[in-house]
Amino acid sequence: MAISISVVVLLLILAVIFTRNGGLKISHALVCALLGFYLAGTSIAPTIHSGVTATAGIVSGLRP
Repeated sequence: MAISISVVVLLLILAVIFTRNGGLKISHALVCALLGFYLAGTSIAPTIHSGVTATAGIVSGLRP
């Protein structure tokens, strides 16, 4: 578990750097995808899923 958490943190840092620099390349998209897969395997995945589901529910309930 300690190794996967450190990989998640490393990938998160790389994703933030790539996002701030602008131009998203194939390698950058791969890092972001790997971050998602590693996050899905951690113990925080249900919390992230609940948050995304709640946010999607709020957004879909908005009327322009």
